[in-house]
Amino acid sequence: MAEDFSARLNEMPEGWLQAMGVTITHATKDEVRAELVTGPEHMQGYGIVHGGVHCGLIESLASIGAALFALPQGRHVVGLENNTSFIRAVRIGVKLRAISTPITRGQRTQVWEARVIDEEDRVVATGRVRLLCLEPEQALAGEQVKGVLHPRQT
Repeated sequence: MAEDFSARLNEMPEGWLQAMGVTITHATKDEVRAELVTGPEHMQGYGIVHGGVHCGLIESLASIGAALFALPQGRHVVGLENNTSFIRAVRIGVKLRAISTPITRGQRTQVWEARVIDEEDRVVATGRVRLLCLEPEQALAGEQVKGVLHPRQT
């Protein structure tokens, strides 16, 4: 059984997940799940959840899963493409669940898909994220990548 990194992710003191109130409920190299309750910080002008919240949630879960797969080989991952479809509008106070699983995991790229589901088990958004696998010595934005989830780091 794959190691679950959800507790480590939820202990991170800052970042997009923390700012959005996202709780990772399961995080392995084969599946990542999360929950969040929509609040004022998630709303756009029409009083519904901003599409960027769905995009960010989908990309975050895909990135976590892809990283957990790549890190044991000393690799890191970065997103190349995020295609998110908004299926159903969501209002404030709704508990959302999201799940992401891999479609393909190669040496150079990975593709993950995700669904965001409301309290009535209705799909509110779906997405697919393509990620690039970086070699250990490869720089990102001019700096060496420092992973926070590497299984060999304590």
